[in-house]
Amino acid sequence: MIMDEEKYIDDLKSKFESYAPISRESWLQIESLITFQILKKDDTLLRNGQVAKNIHFVCKGALRAFFTDFEGNIYNKNIFLEHDLAGSKVSLLQKTPSNFTLEALEDTVLININYTNYRKVINENDDLKAFYIAYLEKNWVIEKEEREISLVMQNATERYSKLIALHPDINQRIPQLHIASHLGITPTQLSRIRKSLKKNL
Repeated sequence: MIMDEEKYIDDLKSKFESYAPISRESWLQIESLITFQILKKDDTLLRNGQVAKNIHFVCKGALRAFFTDFEGNIYNKNIFLEHDLAGSKVSLLQKTPSNFTLEALEDTVLININYTNYRKVINENDDLKAFYIAYLEKNWVIEKEEREISLVMQNATERYSKLIALHPDINQRIPQLHIASHLGITPTQLSRIRKSLKKNL
């Protein structure tokens, strides 16, 4: 896999600055914490029961977060694609074992940032505090609420259409089984939805 580290670091910087302006000095502190990691398809990044230590920025590829119930059924909690920040945030915050597993769905390049050092740098810089607050508000409050409402108020076709609008190539990259689980439906239901949408084109 070809690594373009400079581009990936620029992508991460753009991600941070999409939430709040960051000074050059603060960014250099964040950049000093960066390490790269390459995963092959089906590699496990974080296991259920393992305490998370890093935040992961998806430079290239795809991850899924999944958990297994007591009957052995597997559910996808989330799918992370390019420019997403991934990780078990509850595990990071509480230093407790993760309740889910992170697995590569494709060959994947990640930027890892040690969470303990990351929080230390944030606490020392007001611009990074502003970024962190904006990030939490958007991802933990606004998007979380929107997702919860969509599961109740939107039907599966609407949820699938929204996903396709965000990620037009997801069907070519992610197995139908994982997309269906992410949407909270069965693969059979997803197949019907896709056929119905094609007919209406």
